[in-house]
Amino acid sequence: MTADLAADTRVTADAAIPGRYHLDLANHWDYLLPSGGVVMTCALRAAEAHLGDPALQLASATTIFASPIHPGALIADVHVIRRGHATAQVRVILRHAQEKNGEPGLELVATFMRDRKGADVIGVAFPPVKSLADALPVEDGAANNPHTRFRFYQQLDCKLADGPAFWSPDFEAGPARYARWLRYRVPQRTADGHFDRLALPPLIDTMPTALHRAIGPGAYRFYAPSLDLTVYSVDDTDREWLLVAVTCRRARAGYAIADAEVWDDSGKLVAYGSQAMYLQSVSGEPPTVDASRRT
Repeated sequence: MTADLAADTRVTADAAIPGRYHLDLANHWDYLLPSGGVVMTCALRAAEAHLGDPALQLASATTIFASPIHPGALIADVHVIRRGHATAQVRVILRHAQEKNGEPGLELVATFMRDRKGADVIGVAFPPVKSLADALPVEDGAANNPHTRFRFYQQLDCKLADGPAFWSPDFEAGPARYARWLRYRVPQRTADGHFDRLALPPLIDTMPTALHRAIGPGAYRFYAPSLDLTVYSVDDTDREWLLVAVTCRRARAGYAIADAEVWDDSGKLVAYGSQAMYLQSVSGEPPTVDASRRT
């Protein structure tokens, strides 16, 4: 089933409690549980609704994932930290509606800004990856292909820009980088036709593949729930395909850190993200790997 992220993360204001919003998160965006990036989008929807000003656009947000979020009824409580003429900063606590003790599933702080006059500086170049035209499709019929196995990826079109099909039998270890072109099957657009900035976190929250590539094939298997996720939205785009180019900087002592650049297919840097992940071993012995000089 093809799902619409905007519909699945839509919030409704509580008529009795100011600052409280309700939503019902479907299971369309699951890995084992809903994508942390999608849950972050839920909290951002509440923040955006509470501010009620389309000219205030998402600039940055950081989410701390306190406990697992399951599909179903959720409650978001929004608190405005500061609201000025050009900038608004908010805090959101998101939890399950049936949570008796009010324990948070996540806490988010976000900054929304109006466009202002300022310097326009390009500081990094488009990464050396396959263009959208040359990128490789992921559809191969393999039973263990995550792009067909997980509901989350069933909502996206995907092409490989840097890195092999890590689920294939001939997969080889490489550098701690991975890049994919991603496109929502249901386009995520704002009223003015731009890509919806609130749809960025689910795409950015795809970082463990870079670590998987660095480790390579073998008996060791892991999954990597998010501890936190930070997203910076730096420009608008009207394109649908976005490149998410990930680098895993370090994994050690049961957790890992990674970051991601997001580019559109015209070569514009759209967003940047960073993340800490909790590494949960599933099988095998955790290896020691130095992938820093691999190309």
